[in-house]
Amino acid sequence: MTRWLRYAVVGLLLGTAFAATAIDALPFKNSAQEVRFQNLTRQLRCLVCQNEDLADSNAKLAQDLRLVIFQQMQAGRSDAQIKQWLVDRYSDYVLYKPPLKPSNYALWFGPFVVLLLGALGVVIYLRRRAQPQVASAPDEDEDW
Repeated sequence: MTRWLRYAVVGLLLGTAFAATAIDALPFKNSAQEVRFQNLTRQLRCLVCQNEDLADSNAKLAQDLRLVIFQQMQAGRSDAQIKQWLVDRYSDYVLYKPPLKPSNYALWFGPFVVLLLGALGVVIYLRRRAQPQVASAPDEDEDW
């Protein structure tokens, strides 16, 4: 039993080591730059995972984009310039909070329209169901 426990511990340690390598080891100039990097990557969507931000994603594209963002920060570009560079290449979808403009009205208002249409359908259904049904009088020819 002790041998299996050793194997389990070694497996756990190896799994932890592989998980630790997923974190980017970037040489930041100071802690303020690292905080800026973390804040910026939390505002951007991973294009592969779609429900994760760039800071948390382990996808290869997210790793590449984090490296590009780091390089642009080192080159002295502002957060707005870096975001614009990403939007130019990947559209507003890369932003977690895309701007309100005609090209993405469906993204902003689509869920509310669908919700309102569904509520309207339920109201119409319930009103029709609540109306009293007119019972037809039995025909004289019908046998009881």
